[in-house]
Amino acid sequence: MAVTAPTRWRTGTASVRGAAHRRNGMPNQDAVRATRCPDHTPLILALADGHGSARCFRSHCGARLAVGVAHLARSQLHEPVGLSQVKRWAEEQLPRELVRQWRRRVERHLAREPFTANELAPLDAAGRRALAANPFLAYGTTLLMVIAAPAFILYLQLGDGDILTVAANGGIERPIAKDPRLIANETTSLCSPQAWEEMRVTFQALAGTPPGLILAATDGYANSFRDEAGFQQVARDLWEMIRSGGWDDIEEQLPDWLQEATEQGSGDDITVGLLAERTDPRRPDAAPRLERDAEPNERATPTETA
Repeated sequence: MAVTAPTRWRTGTASVRGAAHRRNGMPNQDAVRATRCPDHTPLILALADGHGSARCFRSHCGARLAVGVAHLARSQLHEPVGLSQVKRWAEEQLPRELVRQWRRRVERHLAREPFTANELAPLDAAGRRALAANPFLAYGTTLLMVIAAPAFILYLQLGDGDILTVAANGGIERPIAKDPRLIANETTSLCSPQAWEEMRVTFQALAGTPPGLILAATDGYANSFRDEAGFQQVARDLWEMIRSGGWDDIEEQLPDWLQEATEQGSGDDITVGLLAERTDPRRPDAAPRLERDAEPNERATPTETA
């Protein structure tokens, strides 16, 4: 779809290495990236959570490849077509293209860096057979994706993690409902043989006011709270801070809040991406600050966790 009016979104991202991962010497297996297309619209936010199991020993690489691939979608968003065509592309073509491009990048990475004896040593016979049958398994990762444009917002999810929207009145919604198939540590993944069929897509045409805030997070964040209500309250609190002019404070303190969450809660890596409607009338056309791919963060932070 051709986009001419600038979207007025602020973006912020943060990623911290899980407390348990630090103790075990494991890397941050999450990745995040926010990119604005040429002419400043639309904006694409992508998060990925590498599985980190013994068989998925390169999942931190797989996550970084996934957020890079997600941003290839920008090349499809400048054609002068209507919303119905964009919706059809998002539901029918985008999932297959994401999987295809991710696999291509994994194959290139593996060609440059074949599996080493040290990487394979922890695997039992069954694990080696599984990897021989499906080498993408070593790079297994989830993917969360949001595309925000003036006329629509697109949400895509594969695997666990959370996307919440906050309306101007503070109402919380999940544009993509929780997948009942994801129990305990089970999750759908880009390494699955037909991963495109597992992707869930929600397309929202914007007839009125867009959400005031979109929060996307890997599952380590929600798992740090006692219940869903506690997690949703974080999104509501962030929106209240933004409305009160506290965006700069959020950008500064978000890594610390996530660090405290992993230390007191899940122990997992935690990555968050925020899209907030720009409401400051003094800077209506100011470009939002974009973050680079987040690296493991060693600073300390707050939130009411389990």
